[in-house]
Amino acid sequence: QVQLVESGGGLVQAGGSLRLSCAASGRIFSINAMGWYRQAPGKQRELVATITSGGSTNYADSVKGRFTISRDNAKNTVYLQMNSLKPEDTAIYYCNAEITYYSFGRRYEYDYWGQGTQVTVSS
Repeated sequence: QVQLVESGGGLVQAGGSLRLSCAASGRIFSINAMGWYRQAPGKQRELVATITSGGSTNYADSVKGRFTISRDNAKNTVYLQMNSLKPEDTAIYYCNAEITYYSFGRRYEYDYWGQGTQVTVSS
C-alpha cells in the first residue's frame, strides 16, 4: 500500500510563514503529479498548487507570489513554502499524489491523499 504523511502545519500570525511537507512511501513505481489542496470550514476543497515530475508548477491565483511548491523526487516528497500568510489561508491542507505501481505484472495508476494538516492564521 501507499501512504502520504504530511507535516508542518500549525498556528501562525498573519504575515508569517510555514512550510508543509508530504512524504510518500510504500509500493511506488513512479510518482507523476503531486500537489496541495485545502479545505476551509463550510467550503469545498480547492487546489492550491501542483507540480509535475518534471518540475512544472501551477498555482491558484489566490496564492501566486506567496506560496512555492517544490519536490524531491529521490525522497518522494513534496513541499509547500507558504509566506505572507493571511487569515483566509486558514484551512486543512491535503497532499495529493498520482502514483503508478505494479502488482502481479499489472500497471496501476491511482490518486492518493494524505490525512490533512491544519493551518491556522490569526489576524
